[in-house]
Amino acid sequence: MNSADRAWQQLHRAATDPYRSSGRFAWHFARGKLGHDPVFRGMLERGHMSGRPRVVDIGCGQGLLASLLQACRDPALAWPADWPAAPATTQYTGIELMPRDVQRAEGALHALALAPRFVCADMRVAPLPDCDLVVILDVLHYVDHAAQAALLARARAALGQAGPAGRLLLRVGDAASVRGFAVSQWVDRVVTLLRGHRVPPTWGRSLADWQALLRQLGFAVQAVPMSRGTPFANVLLVADATGAAP
Repeated sequence: MNSADRAWQQLHRAATDPYRSSGRFAWHFARGKLGHDPVFRGMLERGHMSGRPRVVDIGCGQGLLASLLQACRDPALAWPADWPAAPATTQYTGIELMPRDVQRAEGALHALALAPRFVCADMRVAPLPDCDLVVILDVLHYVDHAAQAALLARARAALGQAGPAGRLLLRVGDAASVRGFAVSQWVDRVVTLLRGHRVPPTWGRSLADWQALLRQLGFAVQAVPMSRGTPFANVLLVADATGAAP
């Protein structure tokens, strides 16, 4: 096992252990999600969150990202030499619609030194504090196209004070990849049901349409494939704020 794999194993353990106190489901979900979804390790090993201390996590679920960011601050962790600097998060706000997920997050993570704040609210109307990094993973397709554009515009405004350090990390499915998109939508529905939630309608876009929308809102966009080891058509859009928000 190389140093990066060892570090990730330590991070995975540290980030999932707090969920033992929130019950078997919360712990097993955390272990499975962090262990099999490539986006969490990918964001760390590519430095997507480095140097951006104030984080807003929209659609945060049970707060996995908050727990992972706390684990990254452990001084005993041997951070891989070939990874960019570890995130040094000082402020975390998670926004989640589902009360049950917020309860799991607060029950597991209330004692973290990071002191994450969880808000149970609809992402379409929840206030977004000024921040350096907005993270939206796999939830924007739950609202219609007009609401998607409006939320992204609000995210751009929240990043306005961060200057060139302002960044949005948005993972979406590429609707132009018909097979992979269909598989991801099916799995998404199954996981939603297992978490005890109803399955809402969804609104997809092609990768080209997502990129065009972000550019209109004042972002420079890089698309990073984020389906490694899965049959999905997921892409992480790394969108950096450029100039003033339109």
